[in-house]
Amino acid sequence: MTFKVDDRVEAMDDTITGVVKELKGEKVTVLSDDGFLLIYHPSELIKIIKDRNLTVSNFEVAKIKSEKAIPKKRNSQIVRPKERSAPKMEVDLHIHNLVPTQRGMSNYDMLNIQLDTAKRQLEFAVRKKIQKVVFIHGVGQGVLKEELHYLFGRYDNVKYYDADYQKYGLGATEIYIFQNA
Repeated sequence: MTFKVDDRVEAMDDTITGVVKELKGEKVTVLSDDGFLLIYHPSELIKIIKDRNLTVSNFEVAKIKSEKAIPKKRNSQIVRPKERSAPKMEVDLHIHNLVPTQRGMSNYDMLNIQLDTAKRQLEFAVRKKIQKVVFIHGVGQGVLKEELHYLFGRYDNVKYYDADYQKYGLGATEIYIFQNA
């Protein structure tokens, strides 16, 4: 839009109206109704025409403002701290989940099956670079828990600790596998 000195103008992004006082290249100096000299780019101004047939409607102003508006960023899905720290893999070592029947098995046989399963799953997690694994062993007399701690202690890149009490109670151990060890 072209402006001349003494044209009445309004700023698009502000509620400032005034009179054009100077035109210099791509800069228009406006004397606001409040008495301040302000410098604008011609694309930031709208000429106010006093003729009733050529007035600028609010609709046209809103349309121009929406074209100039910067689109808002879309909200990305926020990962909650509990979900972020949730274990990636759970291994249930209860004997009834590992064998179809425990008939005729001694405690020693059951413990060996549970430990073999734990070792196999631990090595799988190391191979697949799974950082957190929860081994559910139950409370019982604590024999399986102690054997698991002994097994985990033989690995240099494994740190073990009790799993989330609210979710598992005292019957689970969580391990963290360091990937760069």
